[in-house]
Amino acid sequence: MISISGSIQKRGGKMVLDVTQVTLAIIIGVLAAIVYSLRILVIMERRVARLEMHIEKLAERIMAEEIKIERKVGARKSSPKKKSRKKRKK
Repeated sequence: MISISGSIQKRGGKMVLDVTQVTLAIIIGVLAAIVYSLRILVIMERRVARLEMHIEKLAERIMAEEIKIERKVGARKSSPKKKSRKKRKK
């Protein structure tokens, strides 16, 4: 066995990694996957926020149009109240 840079060793032309190096490689791979996933989540959250903003704008436009229509039709008048009857004395 020939020792090359720490515990990486060559055996028959193949590199052999130490257990700690394999563990570190796995940890780094998992961390990279987590960072990538968080990046995707942030991008998706921004898209959803943009969609919500557009939906709110549409709702505001629809409400403004509804108010205009109600004013033209006159449906905004208060509903007629029932007249109370006076009690008769016997």
